[in-house]
Amino acid sequence: MRELSLDRLRTLVAIADLGSFAAAARALNLAPPTVSLHVAELEARIGAPLLLRTRGQVGPSAIGEALIERARRLLADADEALDDVQRQVQGRTGRVRLGASTGAIAHLLPQALQVLGAEHPGIDVQVAVLTSQETLARLAGGTLDIGLVALPQPAAPGLRVLPWRRDPVMAFVPAAWPAPRRATAAWLAARPLILNDTSTRLARLTAEWFAAAGEQPKARIQLNYNDAIKSLVAAGYGATLLPHEASAPLPDPRIAMLPLRPALWRPLGIAHRSGTPELATRQVLDVLGRFRQA
Repeated sequence: MRELSLDRLRTLVAIADLGSFAAAARALNLAPPTVSLHVAELEARIGAPLLLRTRGQVGPSAIGEALIERARRLLADADEALDDVQRQVQGRTGRVRLGASTGAIAHLLPQALQVLGAEHPGIDVQVAVLTSQETLARLAGGTLDIGLVALPQPAAPGLRVLPWRRDPVMAFVPAAWPAPRRATAAWLAARPLILNDTSTRLARLTAEWFAAAGEQPKARIQLNYNDAIKSLVAAGYGATLLPHEASAPLPDPRIAMLPLRPALWRPLGIAHRSGTPELATRQVLDVLGRFRQA
């Protein structure tokens, strides 16, 4: 026996606690010869007696006491590890790795995480700020469990992408600007713009919207952080196009929010690997599903 078996150590501790081989056998639901074999294997592995028999009682030798002290800690650690894993199997605890863009993280995801924290406080969601392409690649590679991605996405083997939300894209302009009730591509193109950089799906979506009207405006500055973009709009630096979720708070009073003509929508999907997810991942998917909007 090259390794120390936890079963053998548990038997040794039971004998020390109960004072006899027979009592340990009953407590562990083992046959008496099995208990004797466990002790013999441990003593052979250690190379010294672990138990002493005196006046009908069995007690540990000095070496046995040292091993029993360590064995108690090992057994407690093993039991704790099994309890932790069992809680994960039951979905009460666990770690879920989620990828999302800055747009989803700004408002939608914090709401979902608040609900999740109230209902499943033992689930730890680790969030990575990624583009949709990066999210799908990491899902396929097994380093993410869930992704919030822009739609549409091409079919990918081993992944499921389901529609999640469809939020309107709005024009955010300095409130001091004279503005129409609805912003057109021509009106916006004639003004300084703050837009997402070309690596994002939103940038491509807005570029297509401008192109459909024959416009190809150049941004005054490109950023990927919506809060920073809105701060620049509030300062009068330019206008922008961003999604607006129905439950999101109204913008800074220095910002006017205008619907677009024609309307533009930002669709998002939830992606995860095919098959049955682990229960902790399913709990997160369930909470995100409550924020679904057609």
